[in-house]
Amino acid sequence: MTSIFAKAGIAALVTLGATAATVLTASANDLSASRHSRICSPITAVQKARAMGLRHAHIENITPRRVVVEGVGRHGPNRVVFANEPGCPLIRS
Repeated sequence: MTSIFAKAGIAALVTLGATAATVLTASANDLSASRHSRICSPITAVQKARAMGLRHAHIENITPRRVVVEGVGRHGPNRVVFANEPGCPLIRS
């Protein structure tokens, strides 16, 4: 009789462990998917370029590493390059 209870207890522990491992794996996949979606938004890049004084700012090129915004500055055509990361850090103006 005791061996039946012991086997049932072990089965319950194995089931609980498998369920916990499945939940951890699923949450890890959600986390990695959200990291890929965190990039420099083209709207944010254009807004930052306009705040820097670039008129008629528009997206010229987007690559996995950078976002290029072109427009007209004080002395004529100008280009601003942002890193394709959250917050759009400035690479070159």
